[in-house]
Amino acid sequence: MRENDAMSTTVELPKPSVPKRRAAPGCAHCGAPVAAGEAYCCGGCAFVSRLIRDEGLAAYYDLKDPVTPPADGALRPAGDFTWLADAARAAEAAATANGGAGAAELELAVQGLSCAACVWLIERLYRRRAGAGAIEVSAETGRIRLRWPAGGGFDAAEFGREIQRFGYTAGPADEVRAAEPESRALARKAGLAAAFAMNAMMFALPAYFGMTAEADHARLFETLALAFATLSLLGCGGYFLTRAAHAMRARIVHLDLPIALGIVGAYAGSLYGWLVRDPECQYFDFVTAFIALMLVGRWAQVAAVERNQRRLLREQPLAARVRVWRADDWAEAAPESLVAGERFRVAGGGLVPVEARLESDAAEFSLAWITGEADPRVLRAGQRVPAGASVAGGAEVECTSTQGWANSLLARLLAPVERAPERSRLIERVVRWYLVGILGAAFGAGLAWGLITRDVARTGAVVISILVVSCPCALGLAFPLVEEIATVRLRRRGVFVRAGDLWQRLSRVRLVAFDKTGTLTGDLPALRNPDALDGLADEARAALFALVRDNPHPVGRALHEALLLRDWREAAPGEVVEEIGRGVRLGAWTLGRPEDGGGDAVLARGGTTLARFGFADAARADARVELAALGRRGLGLAVLSGDRCEKVAALAAELGLEARWARGGLAPAEKAAWLNENDGDAALMLGDGANDSLAFDRALCRGTPAVHRGVLAAKADFYYLGRGIGGVRALMEVNDARRRTQAALLVFMILYNLTAVGLAASGHMNPLFAAVLMPLSSLATLVIVWMGLRRAG
Repeated sequence: MRENDAMSTTVELPKPSVPKRRAAPGCAHCGAPVAAGEAYCCGGCAFVSRLIRDEGLAAYYDLKDPVTPPADGALRPAGDFTWLADAARAAEAAATANGGAGAAELELAVQGLSCAACVWLIERLYRRRAGAGAIEVSAETGRIRLRWPAGGGFDAAEFGREIQRFGYTAGPADEVRAAEPESRALARKAGLAAAFAMNAMMFALPAYFGMTAEADHARLFETLALAFATLSLLGCGGYFLTRAAHAMRARIVHLDLPIALGIVGAYAGSLYGWLVRDPECQYFDFVTAFIALMLVGRWAQVAAVERNQRRLLREQPLAARVRVWRADDWAEAAPESLVAGERFRVAGGGLVPVEARLESDAAEFSLAWITGEADPRVLRAGQRVPAGASVAGGAEVECTSTQGWANSLLARLLAPVERAPERSRLIERVVRWYLVGILGAAFGAGLAWGLITRDVARTGAVVISILVVSCPCALGLAFPLVEEIATVRLRRRGVFVRAGDLWQRLSRVRLVAFDKTGTLTGDLPALRNPDALDGLADEARAALFALVRDNPHPVGRALHEALLLRDWREAAPGEVVEEIGRGVRLGAWTLGRPEDGGGDAVLARGGTTLARFGFADAARADARVELAALGRRGLGLAVLSGDRCEKVAALAAELGLEARWARGGLAPAEKAAWLNENDGDAALMLGDGANDSLAFDRALCRGTPAVHRGVLAAKADFYYLGRGIGGVRALMEVNDARRRTQAALLVFMILYNLTAVGLAASGHMNPLFAAVLMPLSSLATLVIVWMGLRRAG
């Protein structure tokens, strides 16, 4: 199974003719890329889009962001909102505890909130419900706060069910509130710095227009400019000074070092000019404007990443609690509280959190999330159920734990792993040479002027002007802006960067390793004969929809999605009964395994077969073309899967990959070990299940297409939407544009500083010239950024 050959970082791939890339069409609901001719990326988006229009809420599309997470949450079986009804009753009891008739209040976390349109939609859904009151929705924190008159008839559980129909999932709010986002604090500082800058400029203007130092109010204006510069330094510039000090203590060359040097040098020189009453040495307006610009650049960089992090769906795979037999009763408990020997029950579609022994007579489990094996298994009473198996049926399953949570495989896979931020070697080299060059120029010019002129004031003015005009705008403003715009461009292509150091890591990637199920293939089996659906009569369609609507089995979910894409939403009445290992029944209607082996699932009525459905583990439509494109970039390509070796080998052959780089039957630890042996320090790992978690921890970079599953989305450096893998190439292409733009900025920075420092060193710089030169240089860097990235999206 394993090969120990040293791995070459380049894999030779066939190079099929690939048409010129065009802008990919977007899903009509979420905007994620879709194949040509398709309107929606998934059945969930199709269902929610039609639901929004049917209910007169089409204004949602006038407000939404261009690309948002898919609405696949609408495909999940209806949730159990007993907890929400209990919480609402407790809120009403608290509101009326003292005999009053006050307003009940309840705070919830909502999965799927991403933009202003989501806020608008949830507000409309709430306010049209009977007994509803006020609502506060925050897309930034993913929380909603409900207020309603106690005893007014408001049904909180029904509200939870309704928003799930639109693709959102309500859950209990965390007791500990998240810390304030860094971008919000930076925005406040930037706004305050801008106010200080405008005031400092106002008091500097009279001097630029000819007011002499002997004028009546000149000293007052200089003092006021000093005051605003001091306030800006202490209240806003301290952000950079503190970070620079921390970097120096850690012996790290950081981007904040030249920014801090520029701030301190300009302020100290200006303070000296104020003390000696020399207007030629006072650059207070420059100091305040520089601080404001640097904060704006840093805010843009941080806000772009935070926005993508907020788009991640917050629900974790183990968010649903299990029911445990304790104190002679079944009680809800967190999976993390399980110990060996406890009886517990897991709802249909839920995960078995620890290794256990099955107590129910029989149950069907999917192991795709933990091993990558696509086909579900039927287990009988007494058999072992592995940790991470999901219940493929709709009925509750009873088990006895054979281990506690602390010893569970899931506990190891879900454990957070800290990693050191990736350092930008390019930035470190640039900063190091920048500091040496500017300090050397200032020292040399000061020494020369002092020896030649013996004029201390003039020498000081020259040194101060060098420190002032050599502002690192390209580093402090434009470099962060490049990364922010690159992040926005990727967002338009359905790729969301959530780690600030991703760009530095990408430059070292030499190998791309893919998981199979859910990454190179779809997470659901593909229907091979869709014409079997189209031939069904209306009554059979309604029966089939009822049979698969709340069915967590992969075949049932695949059929459910296919029906929603056809806009078939009528369900036959009656109760659906699950028959373990055989299928589901609704009166005379059945959907299950064929007894004669013809097809993968059969729809029958009274024993008479009406349709046979075939399913296949199909590669994503764009996989071969995208892998060939990555291979032409000189990247090595590998497939690491827990599925059967023969299935992995067949997929590799279909996609044109070398068989020796397609590894099947790998346990989670074996995936990580393979990366250890094959240049994991230069690997980009792409996966979607818990079985990829250990490989994620080992890889240099990690990405996932599965934002709805929680675990890997929280660990990923980026995630991408859509039914293909084109997001990986989009990431590489935008990174190429980012690197070219930053190279152009470095060239401009060198030319600018040679010119500006040369003028300052020769004594031709003054505060007015500096006040004009800084905004012009900043504008030039913005033009370079715009030109470099204008087509990257």
